[in-house]
This record gives sequence, structure tokens and C-alpha cells, in this order.
Amino acid sequence: MSVFYDRFERHDHGAGLKGKSTHYCPGCGHGLVHKYLADAIEDLDLKDRTVAISPVGCAVFLHYYLDVGNSQAAHGRAPAVALGHKLANPDAVVVSYQGDGDLASIGLAEILQAAQLGIPLSVIFVNNAIYGMTGGQMAPTTLMGQKTATSPFGRDRQMGMPLRMAEMIASLDGPSYVERVALFDSKQRVKAEKAIRKALRLQAENRGFAFVEVLAECPTHLHMTSQEAEAWVKESMLPVFPLGVKKDVADATWPAWKQPSFNPARVAQLIGGSSQPVERFCRTFPVAQFGRDIGLKLAGAGGDGAQTAAMLLARAAINEGFDATHIPSYGPESRGGTSYADVRIAETEVLSPAAAAPHVLVAFNAPSLAKFGPAVVPGGLVIYDSSIVHEPQALGHDVRLLGVPCTGIAQDLGKLMVKNIVALGALQGATKLFPEATFLAAIREALREKCALIALNEQAFAWGVRSVGDA
Repeated sequence: MSVFYDRFERHDHGAGLKGKSTHYCPGCGHGLVHKYLADAIEDLDLKDRTVAISPVGCAVFLHYYLDVGNSQAAHGRAPAVALGHKLANPDAVVVSYQGDGDLASIGLAEILQAAQLGIPLSVIFVNNAIYGMTGGQMAPTTLMGQKTATSPFGRDRQMGMPLRMAEMIASLDGPSYVERVALFDSKQRVKAEKAIRKALRLQAENRGFAFVEVLAECPTHLHMTSQEAEAWVKESMLPVFPLGVKKDVADATWPAWKQPSFNPARVAQLIGGSSQPVERFCRTFPVAQFGRDIGLKLAGAGGDGAQTAAMLLARAAINEGFDATHIPSYGPESRGGTSYADVRIAETEVLSPAAAAPHVLVAFNAPSLAKFGPAVVPGGLVIYDSSIVHEPQALGHDVRLLGVPCTGIAQDLGKLMVKNIVALGALQGATKLFPEATFLAAIREALREKCALIALNEQAFAWGVRSVGDA
């Protein structure tokens, strides 16, 4: 059975002539490379084992053409996605298909690390010396003097020299096979076809990491005819990117693979999950104050516990069967730097996880209150640590300001780090977002490996709830 789909659904749902044609420009090298890749998969009988990783770039629609396993990767991240597939399924033949803008620019770190690791993968690298999909900008492989949309007078020394990826990959210890081929005449096409086939065969035989660089034509952004583009590759690219095998040490097979385990109980154990059902205390979603999609922001300095409090909030919501997200943001300092988190809680589905205009702000210090307080929605609530913030600025739009001595209460309890739990108690007391039991269940779940701290945290939470009545 052919590796190519019978119809390419991207065009008119596969109807008519367009259902048999690709999206590539006339004379583009990608079409030939697709054919060689498909033929190799078919001839080596790898169709049911192959996973192709589509990049961001001209080959972004690879999955419309090849009837194999397919994954779409973020820009430059195809090698990382390929490694994930290979480690999860060592018997798979994984092909990372990338262009020069994708692999040699934003994805440079990923390809170098994957190559040095040396795990059996097949990388097809299409080098046409220009960014094809995004408008003909200068690429890492653009030649010196070559004019592009972003080097209109030609690439010069201030723009850096072209990257020779095949040579760079071959210099690493990890790869087994590296070759550069071209497409500009029938002889070179035969070599390209053989190289791609070898890259897949070596992986199928578990012989290591293979990298094939293909010098290809981009007539559209070279502003040439197909014939002129072929001549340009031969005359201009070859002196910079000489063809040939750069490395071939694929003698021994890769060591025996340790088969991954997909046992659900084991996975749950590793991620700290539990098969025990979580007790629920909410009868309905708390829509009374803020509606059916609630945004909260918790902010302070590193060490204030904003991130832990945010995670507990999200966990409490999930335990009740609602949707919740937590986005952390913090500076490079482990203590003393900025730290804030956005939490969204929705009755059915969080549509946007950011909380740029939160309904509730919990601020542990004055800079956090000054930065995020003005963004709180009209009718919203700001809880601030009155032990630290003595003169909070006025906030308009009917925003309620509630001072709670979180640090003072935590100090009285003998453990400064529980001030974030005091803040959660104050949040519950002020909003009735969830029942007290919901928060306490999340706290106990988080501390199940540190049972000695549960009583202290329960006390801190209770004092936070009580402080709202005193405020």
C-alpha cells in the first residue's frame, strides 16, 4: 500500500486535481524529498512503524501527504518531539523533517542535543538557503552576498557566516551517519534517494542517529525559474556546502532498549496521583460574586508562597470537578525576587489561562499591590498583607481592599512560611469561593508526605478565615 494518501484533504477536501497536488511552489525541492522519504518507508516496509514529525515551515503540512504516524512540533522543536516518540516507543522509526530556518535557527539547540545524544533517529534537513514560508528572509544558511528580504544588499560579515550543519553535526560524537546531498540533476537525486533510504534503514536496524542534509531549490524566493534555481544550487551553494558523506560509523547496533512502562498505577505513583476519589463539598459552582470564570492573581516576593497558594487553589477547584489552570511567573532569584501566579477557575472550561484583569488579587508586599492592584476588575477584591503593607494606595472601580496580617499571624504560630495559608483562609472567608473543607482537603492532600505539618497549616487557615471577621 502506498505511503502517500490517495487524496490530499487539504485542497478542496481532496476533490479533483487539487486533491492530488501538494501546496509546494513549482520547482520546490520538498516535493522530491517527500517522494524519496515515502518510497524509502514503503520499500523498507516501515509504514506501520514510522512517525513523521512535521515542523513549522514549508513542510508544515507533511501530515497531509504521508499515511504514517504524524506529530506537529512547535518551531524548531521537532528533534525534542522525535525523542519523546522514540523513548516512548523504541520500535518506532521516527523522522524529524525540518528546513533550514527551523533546524539551524530557532531549533539549533534541539538538533545539537539530539544528535549528541545519539539515540537512533532519522533527521531530514532541507537547506534552500532562505526562509521559504515566511517571505524570503535571510536564513542561517544564506550565502555571503546573497540578497534576501532582510539582507537586501547581500549578506555581509556583520550578519555572520553561513552555518554548515552537516559538518557541525558530524563533528559530534553521537551521530552515526551524516551526509549532504543535492537535487539539481538526476545523478544527485539518485544519491539523495539512497541517503534518505539509508538514514531510515539504519534506524530500523537500531544503528544510531542519522542526519541527511538536502540542498534544495526555492525558485519563488530566489526569484528564478526552476532551471535557474537548480543551476544556482550547483554553482553557488556547492562551494560553501560541499556534498558527500561527512560521517559513517554505523557499525554496531545501539544498546538494548529498556522498554518503557505504561502501567497506569505506576504512572500515577510517579506523578503523585491517587486512585482514591476526592471528597467533594461544593453543591454548585460559586457564581454569586464573579460569574462562571474566575481569575485570581497571587503575587509577592520569592519565598512568600504565592506559587504554592496558587497551586493549592487550582487543586481545590479540580478536586471539586471544575476546570482550573495555574501559570507561574517568577524571577531568577530563589528568594527575594518577584513571584506571581495567575489562576483561572471555570465551571466547565478555562478558555484563557491568563488573569491580566483578575477578580481577586492576593498581594504579599507593596510592589505587588502597586503593580497589579489597578488591574483588578470593578467590584473585585484585593487581599493584602497588612503586616507588610501599612498604607495601601486607594483603588477605584469599587474594588474592595482587605488587609490581613498574614505575616504577623504566621509569626505568632511560629512558622513564617505558613503566611500563604493564612492568605488562603482570608480568601475563603472573604469570598466563600469554596467551602472551608474544600481548601483543607487540598492542603491535607499536598502535605500527605509531611503529616506533622498538617495541624499547623490547618491552624493558619483557620486564623486566616477568622481574620476576615476582625478586619
